[in-house]
Amino acid sequence: MNILLLGSGGRESAFAWKISQSELCSKLFIAPGNGGTGAYGKNVNLNPNDFEAIKKFVLAEGITLVVVGPEEPLVNGIHDFFVADEQLSKIPVIGPKKEGAILEGSKDFSKEFMARHGIPTPGSKSFTNDTLAEGLAYLENHSLPVVLKADGLAAGKGVVICESIADAQAELKLMLGGKFGTAGSLVVIEEYLTGIELSVFVLTDGDSYVILPEAKDYKKIGQGDTGLNTGGMGSVSPVPFADQKFLNKVEQTIIIPTIEGLKKDNIDYTGFIFFGLFKVGDKPMIIEYNCRMGDPETESVLPRIENDLVELFVATSEKRLKDVQLKTSPKSAATVMIVAGGYPGDYEKGKVMAGIDNLRKSLAFHAGTTLEGGLIKSNGGRVLAVTSLQDDMFDALQSATADAARVYFDGKYFREDIGFDLM
Repeated sequence: MNILLLGSGGRESAFAWKISQSELCSKLFIAPGNGGTGAYGKNVNLNPNDFEAIKKFVLAEGITLVVVGPEEPLVNGIHDFFVADEQLSKIPVIGPKKEGAILEGSKDFSKEFMARHGIPTPGSKSFTNDTLAEGLAYLENHSLPVVLKADGLAAGKGVVICESIADAQAELKLMLGGKFGTAGSLVVIEEYLTGIELSVFVLTDGDSYVILPEAKDYKKIGQGDTGLNTGGMGSVSPVPFADQKFLNKVEQTIIIPTIEGLKKDNIDYTGFIFFGLFKVGDKPMIIEYNCRMGDPETESVLPRIENDLVELFVATSEKRLKDVQLKTSPKSAATVMIVAGGYPGDYEKGKVMAGIDNLRKSLAFHAGTTLEGGLIKSNGGRVLAVTSLQDDMFDALQSATADAARVYFDGKYFREDIGFDLM
């Protein structure tokens, strides 16, 4: 099979690494890819949101499977574009159509979906500029802290936790005033949960599903989970506090009602569903859906999957997932994200990187890198994901952290405490 993988981050590096191991994969193209993905296939200078350019490439290269990494092309309707085009309609796309991707594309839609199908989630109410006065009044009597979420895609930055009523009211005005552009034209005000966070993933063909290994990511920039939120500073899988009894509750109260709810709403969903969960006591509650795999969770999840990933994708496209047995490694995976100095604020690009070949017990999944004249250079806020798969979590964490220290570029930073809170 000739496969096209869309995206350019650490998640797509991990996908490229895993897809390239499949005997079913003849050629792998990554669009646009990054400084490391060329090791697994051929990088192609294509914008994942330029559907006409993608069509031209797919037809020219005889692509027989398209895997969509990031959410934006899915929310913009790339799967629908393929289905509606006579020349592309027979080519499977791994990723939901627009009507399914709205689970991530609209926080308000997803909250209504959860309420409609009895899926446990924190209480919430949504407001627009036209109902700003009602929103400010609603906040007057709201419990604290309180969570404000931009309805649309805001590159992972559209969630604000406020500790006072005054701050929350000021933030609501800012968000509805354009702080996050059109993504914040509707704002969801949500109850704050006290608990511990984790991520659960499924791959579904619309009828059946397989549950992938769970993961926990770390969003704060600073040691001890302090400072500003980021796109993710590291992850671990499995999650020690999510035992089988708890994961069974997740399946019964959240996963099955979600899959059945999609069917009841006549939403044909093919691809990944990411369940952003909180463990509140012994009860799972969902705070968000994503229509794709997480990053950096993917970098910890995929090394634990022993199946041929392309076989899983083919079974998904042919609605045969019910016949698939997922094989998961009992080993533990830990991922440490190396970021550019200044991230998540202003950061510098173009720093020459060294030491990536010196990793001893880890994989290097490139995130924000380019390859220029034979040199790997930094090209993003999150630069490199270092993942170690070991017999136990402590060894995985030690190995990933030690190997992250072996990579050098000017201004680099990584957290040395990822996962150690779970030990």
